Amino acid sequence: MRTIFLNILVLLSLSLTPFPAFSQQLIQDSLLGHMSGKWLPKGTIEGKETTHDIVTEWVLGHEYIQIKEVSREKNADGKPVYDAIVYIGLNKDLTEYSCLWLDNTGSNGLNAQAFGHAKRNGNKLEFQFKITDNSIFHTTFTYNPQEDSWQWTMDDEENGKWQSFAKMKLTKE
Repeated sequence: MRTIFLNILVLLSLSLTPFPAFSQQLIQDSLLGHMSGKWLPKGTIEGKETTHDIVTEWVLGHEYIQIKEVSREKNADGKPVYDAIVYIGLNKDLTEYSCLWLDNTGSNGLNAQAFGHAKRNGNKLEFQFKITDNSIFHTTFTYNPQEDSWQWTMDDEENGKWQSFAKMKLTKE
């Protein structure tokens, strides 16, 4: 009986004490920390004025920033023309940010084109998404601390030739 009681005590103490291998270290990134909140982006996408709604928050144990972006413009079915969920995380070992961008513009599933990588450059994250061997999609997030705003630019690069795709300024709602 004593052995059973000691085993129960050991199991209880283990369940109350996190294992070091499983302990979480919250990402404390000074740049990503400014992304959290509700944002109103205004600007142009493919040369057309647009307004979207964006809600950004830390998720999965403070490991990733989740961006939910929805256009205010609706299609014939009454659904948003654009709808996206984006995850950004930091790999501290590589000092590199990774981005998974999922939206309703394609139905090719999870492929390499949905993943981008960036090194921090001051207040900028310049993600590159490899589309083909000759085509890269650039998405740059630039934080302006004086205004507490973000500038998002998106550009296509094909065979070394650049073309602007989108330019939006995000302000807090």
